[in-house]
Amino acid sequence: QVQLQESGPGLVKPSQTLSLTCTVSGGSITTTYSAWSWIRQPPGKGLEWMGVIAYDGRISYNPSLKSRTSIFRDTSKNQLSLQLSSVTPEDTAVYLCNAVRLFYKFWGQGTQVTVSS
Repeated sequence: QVQLQESGPGLVKPSQTLSLTCTVSGGSITTTYSAWSWIRQPPGKGLEWMGVIAYDGRISYNPSLKSRTSIFRDTSKNQLSLQLSSVTPEDTAVYLCNAVRLFYKFWGQGTQVTVSS
């Protein structure tokens, strides 16, 4: 059973960079055909896909967030990370990481990030 755990600061000031980490256990982020995504859910809104890093390191971003988003991984730690720059209060959301492989999908529990001065 793959388990994902998001971590990072719960409060970020406007204009700063939000940095989160997703630690994976029970599976490898380099497992063939696996894909690892960051998704967020602002309060009262639906899920928004932010980007994905595949098992082979290929990365795709949501075009609406691409200019501010970086996703990268540390295979030695089996972690993926998210950076979102120039945050505003509109970036307040629960941030989740997600793993998909073939017919399987796994979710982290999510971490609340509030952007406020």
